[in-house]
Amino acid sequence: MSDPPSKPFTPQQALEFMQRMWNPFGMQLPGFAPPPAPGMAPPAMPFPNPAAMFATLDPAEIDKKIAELRVIENWLAMSQNFMQMSIKTLELQKASLEALRAGTQPAAAEPPRRKTRSANEEK
Repeated sequence: MSDPPSKPFTPQQALEFMQRMWNPFGMQLPGFAPPPAPGMAPPAMPFPNPAAMFATLDPAEIDKKIAELRVIENWLAMSQNFMQMSIKTLELQKASLEALRAGTQPAAAEPPRRKTRSANEEK
């Protein structure tokens, strides 16, 4: 087992650790960086929207996101239903082919039946 660290994190070290964890490349996040100097273009974003991981406080924006997620949920449910229908169709097709093959098998493949004595022969 390793010994516990001799000195715990300072608040500054903890903050730096969290910043490195959330932003490993050290890129400035939109909305969290100082504005560029006049005449300078804003820096390009490394990802589509890194600020998307932070919660919004605008109820309209939350409603919009809920609506978008419901559309995705419905699309996924429809895709799942379509996939289940395709699987059932293939299972029915397989059962039909097996039944058709079983009906066309030659009668010789069946085990021979024994002839039994009729009730009149036994008397």
